[in-house]
Amino acid sequence: MSMFHPLLTHHHFGQRGRQDEDLKVKSLRIIGVMGLILFVFFTSFIPLSSVFAAPAGVTFFTPYTDIDVTPGETITYTITIKNANKVPVNLPLKVEAPADWKTRLTSGGYTISSIAVDAENDQTVSLSVDVPLKIDMGRYQIRLISGDASVLTLNVRVTEQGTYQIELKSDQPNLEGTNNSTFSYDVRLKNLTPDTQTFALRADAPAGWNVQFAAEGKDVTSVNVDAGQSKSIRVTLSPPSQIEAGTYKIPIMAEAKNLSAKETLEAVIRGTYSLRLTTPSGVLSSDITAGGERRLTIRLENTGSAPLNKINLSADTPLGWNVKFDPATVDALAPGETQDVTATIQADKKAIAGDYVVSMTARTAETSDTQDFRITVKTSLLWGTVAILIIALVLFGLYSLIKKYGRR
Repeated sequence: MSMFHPLLTHHHFGQRGRQDEDLKVKSLRIIGVMGLILFVFFTSFIPLSSVFAAPAGVTFFTPYTDIDVTPGETITYTITIKNANKVPVNLPLKVEAPADWKTRLTSGGYTISSIAVDAENDQTVSLSVDVPLKIDMGRYQIRLISGDASVLTLNVRVTEQGTYQIELKSDQPNLEGTNNSTFSYDVRLKNLTPDTQTFALRADAPAGWNVQFAAEGKDVTSVNVDAGQSKSIRVTLSPPSQIEAGTYKIPIMAEAKNLSAKETLEAVIRGTYSLRLTTPSGVLSSDITAGGERRLTIRLENTGSAPLNKINLSADTPLGWNVKFDPATVDALAPGETQDVTATIQADKKAIAGDYVVSMTARTAETSDTQDFRITVKTSLLWGTVAILIIALVLFGLYSLIKKYGRR
């Protein structure tokens, strides 16, 4: 005979129920933890700042959601909008950006404020952002809004403190040439202000230098440059012809209101060697008597840009002629200077009347110059007197003969 104990049976079943309830709670906790792990796992591959859905089934994506820029830079984002729905959607779009930031939404070459995306298709939108020039260094946010929802957040870090200034710079400020060279420099003027500016251009050049500014193929004294833009300027320097060899620094300036910028251009003049032999009057002819002497003043001129040292003088003469120079050597002659030398020409005693050529040369180790002098030999006054006396004697003799024998 089996016996059934009601109290024991009730206690057994109550204990079993509590165990089932505890097991159910533990299962729910495990499922919750697993769900949280899966959520974290999948969302770690999809940046929350770059993909949002508004409305459901539409996502916005751009790969560059956190970038570094400098003041005045333009950022261009390419945003892909995907519609996973079975029907097309039309999405109103606008951009929220910090004050003074300029933004533009474009697609297909047009500026847009909304875009339609076909069913199970995608569209590409371009977002351009102009970072102001005058801005504090720090982090900023740009949001793309569709309807009332922020669908994309873009983080921008400005890495430099913005300034209100201008820049004047040449990539090649140093050129080399001679005193006959023209030095041309390409200079870029950049307007790092939020306003269009008119800049006056000037140069602080030494006396004798010619400075010319040109922009867009025209000679100018001032240029207009839009905000945040730059302009190319050609600067041409022409040195004076008698300039000495050396390095010359020419500051150039661009000025507008309370703004100014300066760049220093450098022209290196190589020494040029040039010598001229002439006379103070420029006349290269004279006369002389046979066996006589003639003193000529010869002028030496340094027409180059480098000093001339040890200028030696020599002459090429007809046979029996001689030329002496005083001094025979000029020790030094600076650029643009002159020095006179006395040349004493002695003609051959047997020289007959006529024109003769005497070539004189001034020579240094670097350069030389030669001039031909036309020297005319005239009959000596003594021989002229003798001839006159002979003629007079002949005439007197004839007169005497006629007088003596003519009466007969």
